[in-house]
Amino acid sequence: MTSPLFHPFATKSLSLPNRLVMAPMTRSKSPDSVPGADVAAYYRRRAEGGVGLIITEGTTVDRPAASNDTNVPDFHSPASLEGWRRVVAEVHGAGGKIAPQLWHQGMMRKTGTGRNPEAPSDGPSGLSASGKQVGPPMSEADIADTIDAFGRAAGVAKEIGFDAVEIHGAHGYLIDQFFWEGANKRDDAWGGDFVQRTRFAAEIVKAIRARVGADYPIIFRFSQWKQQDFTARLAPTPGELERFLEPLAEAGTDIFHCSTRRFWEPEFEGSPLNLAGWTKKLTGRPTITVGSVGLKGADFVQTFRTREDSEIGDLGELEARLEKGEFDLVAVGRALLADPHWAAKVREGRFAELAPFSASSLATLS
Repeated sequence: MTSPLFHPFATKSLSLPNRLVMAPMTRSKSPDSVPGADVAAYYRRRAEGGVGLIITEGTTVDRPAASNDTNVPDFHSPASLEGWRRVVAEVHGAGGKIAPQLWHQGMMRKTGTGRNPEAPSDGPSGLSASGKQVGPPMSEADIADTIDAFGRAAGVAKEIGFDAVEIHGAHGYLIDQFFWEGANKRDDAWGGDFVQRTRFAAEIVKAIRARVGADYPIIFRFSQWKQQDFTARLAPTPGELERFLEPLAEAGTDIFHCSTRRFWEPEFEGSPLNLAGWTKKLTGRPTITVGSVGLKGADFVQTFRTREDSEIGDLGELEARLEKGEFDLVAVGRALLADPHWAAKVREGRFAELAPFSASSLATLS
């Protein structure tokens, strides 16, 4: 197979047989926040199907208000950690590699929800998505404990046997809330201008590095947009993006996971590079591209047919961008959710056998 999707990749202690990554996708299938045998089997199937690296669904760190849903797994209670040990064992047993995505929902979690409904939601300024004051700003003690919670979780991930760790810094959740002027109104060291607002994230990266050592890969996921506003732009120019990324790279990020809705769309006018392409160009660090890979319809890539009959926006464009070195890894979400053997089928040219994504794919851990 000559496709660049199936060339090996390595950075630090992480060695992958190919460039395909299972994107993190919230499933809410872990009762009492404990990933069970069905969750372990779900991830094992993707490893058996040939995915190079699995990034788990978001799993929450040890803060009372980190989650709004008791069916979302956590990454700190003894029962949950035992469940994650089983996930790692199953994935490794199938020859796969896996990283947990460490998560805190911040003000996206409404007070009164989750395992600790009495706890106020954490946020840089206690503001809702609409800008309404709905809770207190995080105190210095809250911030320090949250940073430490991410560090502790990463240390446990390494101890359990995960191959890397990803920080969820995207989509309007806690870390991302510190980036935005509208959500972060602080006038202390955790607020201020665009670069100063990266401090919280950078300190989390540093805390994780201190726990896992120099050779353990840290992935940082970020986005230009928020769930509350798909048109929002965190960094409207390449120069601003460079200013944003530099503190995160210097703190110890090894791989940037650049979340976009459609991988083929240029990030800035005057260049065909997408967000992952620009991030690699500006930082020199490996990047993961993502966004509607393998899906069809008005908003998605056309379904794969044959390698000779590829169209603009299908696998051929993805491969060409990867071949040119625009990015290093490709995260596949809904297509892989629908078909756990997606990677193997693409590798073997069995495009006609690919299962289409449908909303019913979300109902079960298939």
